[in-house]
Parts: sequence; C-alpha cells; structure tokens
Amino acid sequence: MLQDQQYLRIPGPTPIPPSVQRAMAKPMIGHRGNETSELIRSIKPRLNKVFGTKQDVLIVTGSGTSGLEAAVVNAVKPLDEVLVIVTGAFGARFVNICEAYGIRVHKYEVEWGKAFNPIEIQQHLRTIPKISAVFATYCETSTGVMNPIHELAAAVKEVSDALIIVDGVSCVGGVETKMDEWAIDIMVTGSQKAFMLPAGLMFIAVSERAWDVIHSNPNRGFYLDLSKYRDNLAKDTTPFTPALSLLFGLDQVLDLLEKEGLENVYSRHALLKEMVRGAFKALDIPLLTNDEDASDTVTAVRPDEIDVEQFRKVIKKEFGLSVAGGQERLKGKIFRIGHMGYCSPADVLQTLSMIEIGLIQSGNEIELGKGVAAAQRIYLKNGANYR
Repeated sequence: MLQDQQYLRIPGPTPIPPSVQRAMAKPMIGHRGNETSELIRSIKPRLNKVFGTKQDVLIVTGSGTSGLEAAVVNAVKPLDEVLVIVTGAFGARFVNICEAYGIRVHKYEVEWGKAFNPIEIQQHLRTIPKISAVFATYCETSTGVMNPIHELAAAVKEVSDALIIVDGVSCVGGVETKMDEWAIDIMVTGSQKAFMLPAGLMFIAVSERAWDVIHSNPNRGFYLDLSKYRDNLAKDTTPFTPALSLLFGLDQVLDLLEKEGLENVYSRHALLKEMVRGAFKALDIPLLTNDEDASDTVTAVRPDEIDVEQFRKVIKKEFGLSVAGGQERLKGKIFRIGHMGYCSPADVLQTLSMIEIGLIQSGNEIELGKGVAAAQRIYLKNGANYR
C-alpha cells in the first residue's frame, strides 16, 4: 500500500470530488458581504430541487444530528407525545433527543434489517390518538435499510394530524426525494454523505403546516431556532457565522449534480447497490436486508462464519480500504459498505476486488473473482443508463 493512499467506503464521511476540494480552497471572503449573499442566492433554488420542495431549504452550520435536534426542539413541545419508528441506531437517536427535551415518546420497534410497514404504523397510531409528530428514518445507516417514506404520510394522515419528520441524512442527494409530493413536514440531511462534502453543514426543509406549529412554539432554543434561519435566508444571509469554505464546496457540488442530472444520480446509486448486492450473493455471503428493503447508498453484509473485525483490519492494512462495522446490537456481526456520493461503478469493482482478497487473507474460502464477475455482469446489463 502506498503511503497516504486510502479508499473510503464507509457510509459517511464519503470521498470528496477534486473540483469540490478546489472550490473549498478558495480565499476567505466576508461572511456579511455581497459575495456571500450572491453565493447563498445561487445555492438556494438548487437545494430545492434536491429536496423536491418549493419550501426554503435552510442551511445550518452543524452536523446531521444538529438537524435532528432542530426538528425536535422547533416542532415539538415538552410533554407532547410523539411516535418514533425505530429501525436501527439512528431511529433510536430520535428517541434519545426527544427524551432529552422532556417529550413523551412512544417507540415503534422494527426488527433491525427490515423496513417499517406504513399500514402497521397506521394501525398502531389508532391506539395513541394524541400524537403530535411521527419521526422516521429514510435510510437507516446502521442496517442498510431504505424505509418507504413515500408511503408514510398518506398512511398517517388517515388517522392523525401528526407532523411527519424524517431523517434523510444518509440518502438525500443520492435517492429520489419528493418532500412536497410525499407530504413530509420536516426533512433533514447533512453534508458529509451523498452531498460529497466534509461534515459541518446541515440542511433542513419545513412545510407550511410545520411552520404553523413552529411559530406557536415559544421554546425553540437559540442557535437551532429555525425561524431565525428562515428570516435570514429571505435576505440571502445567515443568522450566525456560516461555514464559508463548505458553502464554496456546496456550490460546486450542486453544479456537479446538475451536470449529471438528478435522475442519473439516482440511477447510478441504484446500479451501485445492485452491483454490491450481486457480488455478495455470488459469493454466498449473506446480506442483512432483503432486496426490497435495501438502501441504494449503503449495504450491510452479515456473514455467517467470518470474523468481521479481523477482516476489516486486514483490508485496512493491506489496501487502506475502510468499510464500516456494525453498531450497537450489530457490532461485530456485520460490515457496511458505503456507495454514495462521489462513487462510480469503477470504484465499486475495485472495492469488491480488494474485499475478495481480504476475505481470503483473513482465512475464508471463496472463489476469487466470483463476486467481481457478478458485479461486472450487472454493470454490463444495467449500466447503460449510467454511461
């Protein structure tokens, strides 16, 4: 392995395109000057397209978790009752945030590795009529599950007026997102995943229905008070010091997404998922999720007889290849491959080749090249849209 050479295939942070790196290296400018206002004015309408909304997409200097907390503190009052759908570690994070603010939480637990069923959520809501918000995770990063967010609001609204609040941190920008059409009230994402940037920016969009609730809430916090960001965004500025270098990078990221075309971006991510899953199926190594529930941005592999942590150490030492391990109850049981953002079929083929060697070097018997060949065939069959 060459010194300084590494291959980052975790579900965030993700690799950064060279043109974005160059953009972030621009000289600093005054954050209250006309240049910054012009930059924000350029960014605003392009973020709307990624979220699939006519609402403002607010830009906050902070992590994705700051977005989850902002959604909670702005849209829900202490002692309110909420339903949190827990399909993995990040659904559980919503529980922790709500409880920290004295909110009464009803948890709907789903087996890790499976997506929730909207009709079952609807039936569950009939038993708890005073719910003010339903929290859900679009892509559950810890399990590689893509939840049917597009069906959730319709199911909920038949039995409840609850706001629909969604963590889209590990997929927005890489998968289709139609916030307005799907009647999502609050959608949150972060910069370090499909947006191909370092961590440090959070994006959050809010429906008019949710704004009515927020404006009636007297305890919205200080830094995370979303009304401040909305008021300032209307004037092409921010209420607090923005992360200007990341905004330079975001401007370039949005250029890249526009040039590729969002539909092509989504098709590419779907292709990468199929290539990764096809490879492990060919190698007879189990996956955590079924095909229907599988995420387009991260794949969780649950091998039967492989020492996951030893395997991860081998590929890191041999190739500088990083894949993620399991979290909480899945620690030591799975490894996760991120294939989002600045990732191409060529990257996936290279990653799978390194993984096959790592599997052999960590004491596992596989047919070398079998997984890569399966991914190659999927690319040759389905890669026309990408090309």
